[in-house]
Amino acid sequence: MAKTDSTGSTWRYRWAHRQNERRQRAFRAADEAWRRRDEELRRLRTLAVSFHGSAQAGVGLPMELAPGEVVFWTLPAAQLVEVRHTAVLPAPELTVDPDPPVLRPRRPEGVKVVDAGLAVLTNRRLVLLGGRGRRDWAYGRMTGLSHDPGAPVTLIQVLDRRRTSGLLLPTGAAADFRFTLTLAFADAIEQRAAVVAELDELIAEHTAARPERPAVLTPAQARVTALVPGGRRTVAVGAALALIVPAMLIESNPPTRAGSERAAAATPAASVTPAPPQHVAPAVQVRPTTSPEPSRARPAPPQPPPERRCGAPANPFGYDFCGGQRIRRPAAGVCEWFECVPGFWSDRGWLVQCRDGSVSRTGGERDVCAGHKGFRRTVWR
Repeated sequence: MAKTDSTGSTWRYRWAHRQNERRQRAFRAADEAWRRRDEELRRLRTLAVSFHGSAQAGVGLPMELAPGEVVFWTLPAAQLVEVRHTAVLPAPELTVDPDPPVLRPRRPEGVKVVDAGLAVLTNRRLVLLGGRGRRDWAYGRMTGLSHDPGAPVTLIQVLDRRRTSGLLLPTGAAADFRFTLTLAFADAIEQRAAVVAELDELIAEHTAARPERPAVLTPAQARVTALVPGGRRTVAVGAALALIVPAMLIESNPPTRAGSERAAAATPAASVTPAPPQHVAPAVQVRPTTSPEPSRARPAPPQPPPERRCGAPANPFGYDFCGGQRIRRPAAGVCEWFECVPGFWSDRGWLVQCRDGSVSRTGGERDVCAGHKGFRRTVWR
């Protein structure tokens, strides 16, 4: 038998059940994404503390290691690239990207592939053993380093080479390569502790941002707006229209009392008995300097303009469809106000709305809004 409240209705229980299920799904997705990121950060910290390379890893390589030189990382599918128009690259930094961008297997414009072979990272240098020879980038002579944010390309400038060159890697290996290169460069300048300290700070920030389990809603918390199709969105739009329309009507045509002119015409003029003349001083007639304003009804005070949302649902975060900044890290309660897609928190792009009305974190990715009729528009802040 279905549960009912004191009025005999069951809609409150259905509302509470739906809301609790939706909140639990959003929490599980967010918690799963948080756990994956936490494991990755802790793996990188363990690597930064304990991994110091191995001299045995260089056995069999067609290159000779210098005394004290150890191998950190190797990859047989690297391509050597050069830049046609050289620009000054930023100086190498000991930074760890907390949210690596989504890379695509493409070659940026102005970059050409000149060779391919085995890439070797040591604690002294980066080496490409290609079919046309060997290319070395010694950390001690490195003046510029740049990782492309959209492609798996890393460009390097050194003192003894005029043309900027670098490596084009498979997309799946780019993140590990970039972190290992940062670690190797830190080792070369004796600053590995700085990388560990940055990872400790990222782990602390990530721990503080752990999703909280939502409170369980009860049938008593259901509002009558839940019975209206569209819920709070429909009520908010109706309230905005109720404020805007009367203000527009008042501004365009001030209200007059219906029938006032007919009533004045139908009323006979009252007979007034003239008063006896009195001996008084003649009044001085004063002409006004400005013409008097015609009497009219006082307009109602202007209503405040509605909040700018451009069709977005009312929300406390200021998210809209009008324009501004992309949202890569939406607020924890965004799914309370927007309809989020399943697995919302597992994506890493910016916030977008799909054609079926749901929102997704796949902005900037190749499969944006896949399974939800495609991309419609960006959500801004």
